[in-house]
Amino acid sequence: MFEKNSLPSLSVIVPVYNEAGNVTLLHQELVRVLTPLPHQWEIVFIDDGSTDATYKKCKELRPLKLIALRKNYGQTAAFDAGFKNAAGDIFVTMDGDLQNDPADIPKLLAKIEEGYDVVCGWRKKRQDTWSKKITSRVANQLRKFFFNDTIHDSGCALKAYRRECFEEADLYGEMHRFIPAILAERGFKITEVIVNHRPRIYGSSKYGNIIRGFKSLVDMIFVSFWSRYSARSLHILGGFGMMLIFVGAVLLVALFIVRLFFDVSLANKIWPLIAVTFVLTGIQFFTIGIVTDLLAKTYYKVHNRMNYSVHNIQENV
Repeated sequence: MFEKNSLPSLSVIVPVYNEAGNVTLLHQELVRVLTPLPHQWEIVFIDDGSTDATYKKCKELRPLKLIALRKNYGQTAAFDAGFKNAAGDIFVTMDGDLQNDPADIPKLLAKIEEGYDVVCGWRKKRQDTWSKKITSRVANQLRKFFFNDTIHDSGCALKAYRRECFEEADLYGEMHRFIPAILAERGFKITEVIVNHRPRIYGSSKYGNIIRGFKSLVDMIFVSFWSRYSARSLHILGGFGMMLIFVGAVLLVALFIVRLFFDVSLANKIWPLIAVTFVLTGIQFFTIGIVTDLLAKTYYKVHNRMNYSVHNIQENV
């Protein structure tokens, strides 16, 4: 634990996976940057089931809090383990491949001290292959579509957060890439700063393959729906279902009138099938809305939380 200090304490959280050539150099850079800071600090490495000498090298580093996962669960799980076991008031996250520059940490902390809850790094001059740059741009555009995300580079791991950002958050899947967008939806104050990005020297990228990209897209769609509609899923899905039922019912009544009063044959017409499909689909949407609404209420009750976040409570006597 940290000693008492007027300034908020700091935890630097770094997932590492098969980064044996980088962990020692990264640790040295972090110690060199953090030592002059007025904050109490700790360095947290999460070994994400490395199969090389990463864990062995990390065990030799001082000072270091080392969290070892039993197997490779992915970067999101590693970040979640770091957040849940870090002791600081401020979390700084970064990659373990030496591409993020520890010298940028004071820049992020300065923004936190200005009153922001989240500070995102922006790799404006990114030192990566063209394929990774294109993939990142596509991902950023998708995030903006689903979340109205204004951050230029949500995929940059170099970020700073206040601890309270994660007091009611559980990470899963590949959702670490759009944590800022989720927090923005919940009302946290977010900004970004331009940071240095360095070319990779040792090892190769492990977290950026296309399969993880598809998983990230699925998580993005789910989290976007959950963050916006979890408290009113019945209104959205049920309302759409009621609209379909109404349209189908009106069409059925119209077909009945046409058949009964105007003697129009419907034997070879597709309209009765369309009307029935509308009604049945509407019933399904309405039922799904009820189920998701019950699931959301159960989720909040089980986790002893609500679908809102309280920033501050002040009592004047």
